[in-house]
Amino acid sequence: MKSRSIIVIFVMLLSAWMIAGCSKANSASEAEATTEIPIVTSDANVVVEGRLVPRESETLSFFTNGQVEEILVEEGDQVKKGDVLARLGNREAIEASIAGAEAELLAAQQALDSLNDNIEVARSEAVKAVASANKAVRDAQYQLDNFIIPVSQQKLTALDAVVTTQKKLNELRLAFEPYKLLSFSDSFRSDLKTKLDNAQSDYNAAVRRLEYETTLAEAEASLEKAIKDYEALQSGPDPDLLAAAQARVKAAETSLASAKAALDNLELVASIDGTVVKQDLIIGQQVVAGQAAIIIADFSQMYAETDDLTEIEVVKVSVGQNVTVGPDALSDVELDGTVDKISDVFEEKRGDITYTARILLNEIDPRLRWGMTVVITFNN
Repeated sequence: MKSRSIIVIFVMLLSAWMIAGCSKANSASEAEATTEIPIVTSDANVVVEGRLVPRESETLSFFTNGQVEEILVEEGDQVKKGDVLARLGNREAIEASIAGAEAELLAAQQALDSLNDNIEVARSEAVKAVASANKAVRDAQYQLDNFIIPVSQQKLTALDAVVTTQKKLNELRLAFEPYKLLSFSDSFRSDLKTKLDNAQSDYNAAVRRLEYETTLAEAEASLEKAIKDYEALQSGPDPDLLAAAQARVKAAETSLASAKAALDNLELVASIDGTVVKQDLIIGQQVVAGQAAIIIADFSQMYAETDDLTEIEVVKVSVGQNVTVGPDALSDVELDGTVDKISDVFEEKRGDITYTARILLNEIDPRLRWGMTVVITFNN
């Protein structure tokens, strides 16, 4: 490869020759007066080393572990982005998982749709429940309003009245027990029996009153719940049921996506248009995720790439600048090119700050190969 040091030596010799010529031409003048020696600047082209690279390249690998079942390409084949290049085995189990996930998603979606579709039916049922509960309240209130509370119980709550009258009833039953077999005409027995009957009547009234009040309280609670249920339905289905149905759909979607991703991961797919330049797979081979399997390169355009531009040289180079590229393997070939890109990020190489430039070749020789070394001359 041509050495950059040769260029530097050449520039130094050229400068020395120019200085000597100037000295001879001006020797007479220098005898009369002393003048400053002019500074010599070089307009020499920037020359660096580089390599040929394709327009684009990709190293492909599977995203999952598995056994190679099918290889669909060979080295040299032309492929399009999206083409399947190879497949791993175990498709049947994953396809079954996809079918199950699809069935669950359908069922979950139908349940959610049914919940939304049935909201009007639910609202109608809620209206009926409110009406029924309201009628129960009205009937219970009517019974209570038309019940005459005995005078002896009017200062007592319904529950206290039951407790008090039951205690008195039990006492009178005990008192009547020894005399219950006497003749009905016995005055003492008759007096006790009358008191017992009155106590039973008072107890029955207290119990009935408590039942009426309890029935009314239960009816009022049912009415309150029915009204709340109706109001909740005005903004849509029951929030808890809706959240559960939506969560079921989401879980089914996630499961299906995961199963499909697992199936997709069994396929090695081309990510660019190009040529298969390397194919390392064998049928039956066990591969691991991330293991390089196939390399694709796009040779529709060729570039020369160099990372040797120093900070002194990079300022003399610009995008669109004309370039001459000479392949080391083809000494008789010189190719025209154009600077396509100059990196903004520097590297430090052997103590020098360097930048990378990418040159688009305006012509391509069929003998050129990826990775060939070249001499790149940035023409002024």
